[in-house]
Amino acid sequence: MSEANPKTLRVFVEGRVQGVGYREFVRRAALRHGLSGWVRNRSNGAVETRVSGAPEAIDALVEAMRRGPLSATVTGLEVLDDREPPERAGFVIAPTF
Repeated sequence: MSEANPKTLRVFVEGRVQGVGYREFVRRAALRHGLSGWVRNRSNGAVETRVSGAPEAIDALVEAMRRGPLSATVTGLEVLDDREPPERAGFVIAPTF
């Protein structure tokens, strides 16, 4: 796969990931890797991300998400293939779901 054939994933992260700058950390990392999509808090305390782009860049983002910012504690990370159309350009923090 290449950027002409982007991959799209949905990533769910559990742990101490709300109120610690985790969404902004993900947004900055995604933009640094040239990825598109969004990140949002979930009402159950998790963080959800939908991301599209080059597979290598997505892999790098997922690895960064496993660590998170210094103030976060990631205890679980689930990665799912997403068959919906790729996200458009840009990466945003979306409202809580």
